[in-house]
Amino acid sequence: MLEPVIGLEVHLALRTRTKLFCDCPAEGFGLDPNVNTCPVCLGLPGSLPVVNAAALELAVTFALALGCTVPNRSRFHRKHYFYPDAPKNYQISQYDEPLGQGGGIDLPGGRRIGITRVHLEEDAGRLVHPAYADYSLVDLNRAGAPLIEMVTEPDLRTPEEARAFLTEVRAIARALGVSDASPEEGKLRADVNVSVREPGAPFGTKVEVKNLNSFKSVAAALAFEIRRQTILLEEGRPVAQETRGWNEGGQKTYVMRGKEGEADYRYLTDPDLPEIDVAPTWTDELRARMAELPAAKETRFAALGVRQADAHQIAYDVATASTFEEAARAYGGDPQVVANWLVTEVAGVLNQRGAVLDACALRANDLAALLQLVDDGVISGKIAKELLPDVVDGADPRERVEALGLHQVADEDELAAVVDRVLLAHPDLVERVKANPKAVNALLGQVMRETGGAAKPDLVRRLLDARLA
Repeated sequence: MLEPVIGLEVHLALRTRTKLFCDCPAEGFGLDPNVNTCPVCLGLPGSLPVVNAAALELAVTFALALGCTVPNRSRFHRKHYFYPDAPKNYQISQYDEPLGQGGGIDLPGGRRIGITRVHLEEDAGRLVHPAYADYSLVDLNRAGAPLIEMVTEPDLRTPEEARAFLTEVRAIARALGVSDASPEEGKLRADVNVSVREPGAPFGTKVEVKNLNSFKSVAAALAFEIRRQTILLEEGRPVAQETRGWNEGGQKTYVMRGKEGEADYRYLTDPDLPEIDVAPTWTDELRARMAELPAAKETRFAALGVRQADAHQIAYDVATASTFEEAARAYGGDPQVVANWLVTEVAGVLNQRGAVLDACALRANDLAALLQLVDDGVISGKIAKELLPDVVDGADPRERVEALGLHQVADEDELAAVVDRVLLAHPDLVERVKANPKAVNALLGQVMRETGGAAKPDLVRRLLDARLA
């Protein structure tokens, strides 16, 4: 059976205010075309690039997080290609002296995927292809925006591993604040390189599939390409080294062009940009300031007593992890209770609305207060769930309980009267419970209905047991 060999080239749009070599705003998503441009990013004669220090810092931080070696010296190169979205007819990138070399990312199963290099480069523009038109339009808002390109070793073996790797990359980038890493906005894009071989044999002929902008597309394109190459080899036909695109509608790859080699790009040192000196003291400072990575967070949350699956889900989302930590501190009780509410109840409210946690008004202290109201017997868990949408919208749960008169009924005499009324009104249920004590929940439900869900369940159950004994 043939074995796939997979490597990835991942592009991350950096979270900077301006582009890599000019003062134009870096954000181009959703804007009118060609509004964020200047002579530098348009490549006009006489314009000179100046390196964005913030982009440099983010790229080095990301390289350090991956365990890369950051050399003391790095430099920019010109990578030549001719395409309508490349206004200079070359891209300022890095070649043989990148910012980071080596390193790796550990997948959840324990396999380590090696990193070849991490480097800075500028983004190209964007081509727009109007439906049923015989021309294309060029939008250069994105031209010159700062990117990290990360190239892996050919260590991946399945589409599922590739998807898991990209999930790790996205989580690390977001945790560090390096990138929004949103595939749907073009802020995380991947090219895949794939070949097939007999296990242990030399690598086969590599095919590249370009510009995949979702994890689902990466996995689907790899699955198709592995099948296609396997069939070719089994039929005794060669695999051509080429660059292919991905047809989302047809769920298949297609030929774009013959695969370029390094010589085709005619790399040369950019004469307009000085070499980058990276002082060891600076990298030490960046390493010391680095945010905790998702894998370390997961380990720490699990050590607090949170179930492993919940710890993973929470740790790998920046907003959820931050809310969990703050709410758990304010609550002071079992962290698993906070985890349960975040991954189940809060997530359910957000999913219903098609919303995300970092865009809603939920305050961690209010979530902790809601859980404390349940623990203190002020409200029931049922009432807490009914209040949760308001709390997600920024309401103080204590104020809502007061305003709506939702205090839990815990007065024994008051509840005893309700229990007695329910028993008189439902003799059939009484007989059923006497025959089968496990059916007592039917009577409990009637009492809760009578009190609008405000009765304290354990007290109701004790009163029912006493009367039915």
